[in-house]
Amino acid sequence: MDCLFCSIIEGKIPSKKLYEDDKILAFYDIQPQAPIHFLVIPKEHLDGADCITQANAEIVSYIFSKIPALAKEAGMTNGYRVVTNVLEDGGQSVRHLHFHVLGGGKLNVVFG
Repeated sequence: MDCLFCSIIEGKIPSKKLYEDDKILAFYDIQPQAPIHFLVIPKEHLDGADCITQANAEIVSYIFSKIPALAKEAGMTNGYRVVTNVLEDGGQSVRHLHFHVLGGGKLNVVFG
């Protein structure tokens, strides 16, 4: 398997890490779409949100339990947005489940 994010997890490709433990990695996006923009990914490969099942949903819960502290640590003091894209039409450019966390200023409202 040739997965960009798996290569980052393995240390084959460098990243600016925000957080890492045995389950997840959080790192800053190389093409930020907001003043502060980082990704949170599971270390175990999962293709995307369309592949979440009852058997593997625990990692999503774990990621969302970590995001508030990570956002605060990154300097997001007045709110943030969490986004995941699914498949090509949804804008998923890397086929590894990941959540974009964007903040650090007033974001344009896309969906009310």
